Amino acid sequence: MRDRLGEHAGPEKGGLTGPNPVDRGKFGSKIHLITERTGLPLSVGISGANLHDSQALEPLVRGIPPIRSRRGRRRRRPGKLHADKGYDYAHLRKWLRQRGIKHRIARRGIESSQRLGRHRWTIERTMAWLAGCRRLHRRYERKADHFLAFTSIACTLICYRRLAN
Repeated sequence: MRDRLGEHAGPEKGGLTGPNPVDRGKFGSKIHLITERTGLPLSVGISGANLHDSQALEPLVRGIPPIRSRRGRRRRRPGKLHADKGYDYAHLRKWLRQRGIKHRIARRGIESSQRLGRHRWTIERTMAWLAGCRRLHRRYERKADHFLAFTSIACTLICYRRLAN
């Protein structure tokens, strides 16, 4: 920055880089997804881009429909849950433990996410399938209900294509 005399006055208080790159005041929306082992979507949800990922875990787990098993009653919860560092909070671990769900969550500052790579690629592949839908690649709908409906339709198409083969 130059003052009136043309001499360099130094950086302003905010710095020259602009706003903080990890600022949570972002626009847009995120798609949250729980899949089974092969990548079939079980539960889907959307949230604002400024909402932390950890706040979406409980509604997603509650939204898993009953799963038919070969014997006995239908299962209402998964046996194991793999998650990345964004879900490493004591209250989430306790909540999963109370429901009898074994969790494998990478710990912040201790473990790298590399070990979860063999499980995480199924989620990334399903997210890539969702990104192939034009209506989901860029959000055109103003109402969240409409965007969630298109996301659910895309998940239904993914399930149909995977199970039809």
